[in-house]
Amino acid sequence: MTVTQVAKSRPGSVRSCEDDTAHPLPDGRDQYTISEVVACTGLSAHTLRWYERIGLMPHIDRSHTGQRRFTNKDLDWLAFVGKLRLTGMPVADMVRYAELVRLGDHTRADRRELLEGTRVDVLRRIAELQDTLAVLDHKIDMYAERA
Repeated sequence: MTVTQVAKSRPGSVRSCEDDTAHPLPDGRDQYTISEVVACTGLSAHTLRWYERIGLMPHIDRSHTGQRRFTNKDLDWLAFVGKLRLTGMPVADMVRYAELVRLGDHTRADRRELLEGTRVDVLRRIAELQDTLAVLDHKIDMYAERA
């Protein structure tokens, strides 16, 4: 049964693939094709292949016919990469983070430093957006008073 079929057969029981607490298939039976991952994540097959090519995705297993087979762990990683993309982190930094993860536990400090730098950037952007929102609210209030 495909991810899409599972979702259609049990509406409301399958949560988004971006939710790392639930997966469409249980661990051990989690063999998703690229088209199922496309349907689940909204990423294109081209993007998934590119992520693999540039080293952003860990090694993806292949079937006996050479088809990519993604796991729940891969879905969790893609969800995390999606969050990093939303932060505005450059792709080069995301690839660097992925390399650090692959190198093991001794890189925890470097990974933390990279994420802390990104966090500072996100907080700065939030402050800018809050300031922009305050300006918009002021203008909206001005127009409401004249109506």
